[in-house]
Amino acid sequence: MKTRRTIQALGIAFALSLMTACQSANNQPQTSEATQEGAPTASQTAQTGGLRHRRAAQSGGTTQSAPTPKTISVPAGTAIHIRLSTELNTGRTASGSHFDGTLAEPLVVNGVTVAPRGSLVGGEVTSVVSSGRLKRPAEMSLVLTSITPEGGQSVPISTQTWTVSGKSHKKRDIEMVGGGAGVGALIGAIAGGGKGAAIGGAIGAAGGTGAAYATGKKEIDLPAETEMTFRLSAPAEFTVQQ
Repeated sequence: MKTRRTIQALGIAFALSLMTACQSANNQPQTSEATQEGAPTASQTAQTGGLRHRRAAQSGGTTQSAPTPKTISVPAGTAIHIRLSTELNTGRTASGSHFDGTLAEPLVVNGVTVAPRGSLVGGEVTSVVSSGRLKRPAEMSLVLTSITPEGGQSVPISTQTWTVSGKSHKKRDIEMVGGGAGVGALIGAIAGGGKGAAIGGAIGAAGGTGAAYATGKKEIDLPAETEMTFRLSAPAEFTVQQ
């Protein structure tokens, strides 16, 4: 009787061990699938971390913000140094004509460059006086009307008038007329004396006037690359990127 019970107990224990083993075998694939579908493996974590590191290195590790535009006012009286791009001449340039140039020096306000050297400038010829024969000397007046910083928009400006005047040739004309009369009188005196001297003097005076008329006309010429300085007559607003 005891032997029979012992055999039954052993059978029950063996059956229980088989059931436990089967359940363990069935649970292993499910755990593996859960691992693949759920949390990343150690290899995947390492790859993700390396990708993030490379992206951070390429971007410098920080996010750069876009430049912010800022308006800077250039006060009245500021000097603007330019270099002409085209020739201006009182004999060929008409009043109201436009001219171009470039900044010979950068335009700087409180340490900030609002227009670098080489920026385009525009201007207008406000007045032209051609050199008159036996009259007034040549004269030309200019103003600047705009500055276009490199890579920026044109900015309208107002400047004081820049004026250049030719030298008066009145004294020289008088000397030439008088000299001609003297030479004519000398020739007339030698030729016939008395009346001849009077005639010769008149001819000589006419000759002297003709010489003055031919040589007295002197125009003002401002060739390309001529440097000049203007001053703002009113504040000008420039937008810079900072």
